[in-house]
Amino acid sequence: MKIDLNCDLGESFGAYTIGMDARLLPYITSANVACGYHAGDPSVMRATCVAAVSAGVAVGAHPGFPDLVGFGRRNLAVSPTEARDYITYQLGALDAFCRAAGTRLRHVKPHGALYNMAATDASLARAICEAVRDFDPALIVLGLSGSAMLSMAQEMGLPFAREVFADRAYNDDGTLVNRRLPGAMIEDEELALARVLRMVREGEVETITGKVIQIRADSVCVHGDNEHALAFVKRIREALEAAGVEVAPL
Repeated sequence: MKIDLNCDLGESFGAYTIGMDARLLPYITSANVACGYHAGDPSVMRATCVAAVSAGVAVGAHPGFPDLVGFGRRNLAVSPTEARDYITYQLGALDAFCRAAGTRLRHVKPHGALYNMAATDASLARAICEAVRDFDPALIVLGLSGSAMLSMAQEMGLPFAREVFADRAYNDDGTLVNRRLPGAMIEDEELALARVLRMVREGEVETITGKVIQIRADSVCVHGDNEHALAFVKRIREALEAAGVEVAPL
């Protein structure tokens, strides 16, 4: 049994430092690098790609809405054509830095509101997948397990990977509980670890209402934006390996 550990990196901007990228890289296998729309800038993108290559971590694009102020977490009303162009623009930008660093893009994971909206909006999911297909049909579409986006990727013949979250609560339909609602974040480390192992090994998760639903996991998303979270990422990797699960890139 294999599982990927992915993390959103490269989200600093100018004089502002966000995250603990250098300290996270030894524990993850895939990096979702911000492409300058919701976070990141050219210098950050370059440095993140170089650091990922040095650590042996696969690089993926993390395109979002053009929303630096809202960190890409605000729902924007965009047409499918706009969404497709946004994705293409960001893929091209990060691909240039990957090539300069001696690597290539491996996957695409939309960010924030774009990710959540595409999980249920088939037209938006199609626009994202069309952009990926036209740019490089070998790129893996990384999205929420059971989502419309992965259904669309499968329909279009694109490689895809199912993502689950270590520290997020699930609704009964398999979507993530809105961050603004109580209980959206799993703050108990022991509970979060048990949930990760259950999702990876048994293919199921308990929702916020207590219902058990089926879920498939190819990659676990982890966050490490503070000392506590960084230690938790290390514990997740150790727990998976202790359970006989190989941690490897997509």
